[in-house]
Parts: sequence; structure tokens; C-alpha cells
Amino acid sequence: MQSLSMYQISVPVFVRGLGVLAGYLDKAEAHAKAGNTDPAEMVNARLAPDMLSLAGQIQRASDASKNAIGRLSAVQAPRFEDNETTFAELQERIAKTITFLESVQPADLQDSATHPVTLTFGKFKTTLQGDAYQLTFALPNFFFHVATAHAILRNQGVAVGKLDYLGHFDIEPA
Repeated sequence: MQSLSMYQISVPVFVRGLGVLAGYLDKAEAHAKAGNTDPAEMVNARLAPDMLSLAGQIQRASDASKNAIGRLSAVQAPRFEDNETTFAELQERIAKTITFLESVQPADLQDSATHPVTLTFGKFKTTLQGDAYQLTFALPNFFFHVATAHAILRNQGVAVGKLDYLGHFDIEPA
């Protein structure tokens, strides 16, 4: 039995989730056009006043994925300005994030399971071993933002469902 590598539980997972977000944006844009809704309303929609907007959720999912790789490897993650205000700009950010992730090689993450990762947010500070960081922080954080984007779009009347969230499967029909 072969064990999963840190690469397998990170890069392809993040790329798939970002693809889900790109699909969400396509559906949101089509929904806005069909309903003669200002696209900015959809991009700025949020579930609660103290939560990030749809744009913010996509920006954080992008950051969570690329920064996880940066923390786990010697690969420098790109920095983005968090200034996207349109569907096209958000799609471009997703595409740039995917391009970065796809540039990462399995060897870049080879010893990352035991690599210490220190997180500091305000007064919160902790150091985790790489595998614990990936499984208990990076992946849950990433999927929180993907799921929240899903919920925002549902709340706005966009027809997204569980299969949209799960993403495309390359499975031959039976």
C-alpha cells in the first residue's frame, strides 16, 4: 500500500477547488446577466455584515492555497493585491493561482510533512508540523472559503448545488 504524499494532498486538491470557484463565477455571471443584475452586487454579496464578500472568499481561497505551498516548501508564493472587483478579475486571480500551483513539483514538497510551520495571527501563535498544518489548518481554511462562496451564491439565487461543489469528475460512463 502506497501512502499519500504531501504533494497529492495539496496541489491537486487546491487546483480542483479553485476550478470549482471558477465554475461558480461562470454561473454567477450568467445569473447576473439573465436577471439584469449589476455584477458588482454579486461580487460584493456577503452572508453577514461581518463576513467577507464573494470577492473576499475567492481572494482568501487563493491565498490559502498558494501560501500553504509557500509555507511547506522553499517555493516563493506570489503576492496579489486583493483588489479584484469584477468576475473577469476574479477569474484572472484564480487562473494565476492555478498557474503557480501547477508550477510546483512533487519534489518541492518532498520533506514538508516534518517541516515546522509557524502561524501568527494577532495574539494567536502556534507551530505545527507540516502534515498537521496541511490537514488541520490549510485544507480546512481553503474549503471554508470555497463553501462560503457556494453559500453566498445560493443566497443570491444562483443555481449551484452539491455536484458543483464537488467539481468535475473524469470518470468514464458505466
